[in-house]
Amino acid sequence: MAFKIKKTKKSKKWRGDTTYGHGARKKWKGSGHHGGVGMAGTGKRADHKKSLVIKLYGNNYFGKQGVTSRKTERNKSKQINLEDIRNNLDNLMKKYGKNNILELKKYKILGRGELKDALKIKALCFSEGAREKIEKSGGEAILFRTEKDKSEEKVNSKEEKPKTKKVVLKKKK
Repeated sequence: MAFKIKKTKKSKKWRGDTTYGHGARKKWKGSGHHGGVGMAGTGKRADHKKSLVIKLYGNNYFGKQGVTSRKTERNKSKQINLEDIRNNLDNLMKKYGKNNILELKKYKILGRGELKDALKIKALCFSEGAREKIEKSGGEAILFRTEKDKSEEKVNSKEEKPKTKKVVLKKKK
């Protein structure tokens, strides 16, 4: 009967060698092929390839293209309710009051709440309910004219068509 000889392990033989017999180190890392060829890695941070890509494909290569859905815009206009005006009337008159008129240039007046005092309010626009409640309390709702409104008014008033002669062409028989 023959003796069994203990075989040395392969890993023991390759101790000290970085590749353990698998060729290049990166091939045995277990994370797929590292990098790629050609146009691989031409993202926005690949500055060294960016000039080449732009030269070949133009400026539309990077970033999003095509139709994207629009989000609904938030109403950014300033709005104030009648109840807020009533509750803070003293402060508002100190800040925005001129000649017993409350001038709220950039505000839209909304109709929640009631007014007790007869107020003249000059604002950018009014809701119908607010206008009714202001007039009901004995006040007055005055629209603030913006520069755009003034310029449109001037253009409309100057629009006079120049007189031109009508030319009638007669067909030959």
